Amino acid sequence: MIDPVQLTAELVRCRSVTPAEGGALLLLERVLSDAGFACTRIDRNGTPNLFARWGTRGHARSFGFNGHTDVVPVGDTAAWSADPFGGEIRDGILWGRGATDMKSGVAAFVAAAAKLVSEAPPDGAVVLTITGDEEGDATDGTTALLDWMAAEGEAMSVCLVGEPTCPERMGEMIKIGRRGSITARFTARGVQGHVAYPDRARNPVAAIVALAARLEARQLDKGSAHFDPSNLVVTAIDTGNPASNVIPAACRATVNIRFNDLHSGAGLSEWLRQEAGRVATETGVGMEVTTSVSGEAFLTPPGPLSDLVARAVAAETGLRPVLSTSGGTSDARFIRAHCPVVEFGLVGQTMHQIDERVAVAQIGQLAAIYRRILEEYFA
Repeated sequence: MIDPVQLTAELVRCRSVTPAEGGALLLLERVLSDAGFACTRIDRNGTPNLFARWGTRGHARSFGFNGHTDVVPVGDTAAWSADPFGGEIRDGILWGRGATDMKSGVAAFVAAAAKLVSEAPPDGAVVLTITGDEEGDATDGTTALLDWMAAEGEAMSVCLVGEPTCPERMGEMIKIGRRGSITARFTARGVQGHVAYPDRARNPVAAIVALAARLEARQLDKGSAHFDPSNLVVTAIDTGNPASNVIPAACRATVNIRFNDLHSGAGLSEWLRQEAGRVATETGVGMEVTTSVSGEAFLTPPGPLSDLVARAVAAETGLRPVLSTSGGTSDARFIRAHCPVVEFGLVGQTMHQIDERVAVAQIGQLAAIYRRILEEYFA
């Protein structure tokens, strides 16, 4: 038997700040091997990843879990009420970096899977994919695992990502999709000059401000059947100009768009370039644009998988969870091309914060939900 609370505490004690492995995957490999799982490290370009399977490779009924053991930096250690890597349990609360996002989720699905295969071995396979690169660039984490699985004939029929999904109460929300994310960086290049003689210069700051206003004024859409409206935010404007009497030669701006299924990264990239081109023509200022799409919008339509998870959540919490696509990106954006995927996990109120923490009772409750999901899936 694996105690998900104790395993969470042990994982929190692993200093696995991206990209460090910190001993977290070594711990899980040992625990899962002891539980009868075949474990394989799938490290790529220095990024640590773990694949674990119980049952037959490529089985037609294969339930997968996905999660990560890497965490964000702790910030000011002196501001914490407990050692961020202590895994301390006090008054029914487990403290530490990763306690919520998402070492508790990993511990819960490891405990649930190990209990199932030991007590009621299923006719099928249970697959666990755990990465050490979700909080970083995510270029060699879950993507590396999926690439390896494709090459080796490994597969998941469906997948549940254990990210925190509940805003305030345990059991209130399942994620069935996510909005896409695109970051655009603009560099306006003008002609430097003295502010007293603006006719001899070409001001890139004015061009960037005009472009930012133009972009923010655009209503991208009004939302779709399962998604909120897309939103665009100007996150930075910078000239690096310390002088108040000099028109600078260049100005830079950064914009991020979270977009729904009415758009694509390529389509938005083209629109951003067109808008930058129009401002360049109007102002005579050169405009360079680079875009980076970290994920496309995706949706697993409501159906058998989300119904299965919702029934288990309702049985253990008494709440009927809503199906949502809110929030930021997750590794589900990679898995959606492999198999149907949804996300369900803990209340995420303290993730990435000083004094990140989780109620011990929630960890046990989450493990029970995951166990119920597995039991019904293989029934």
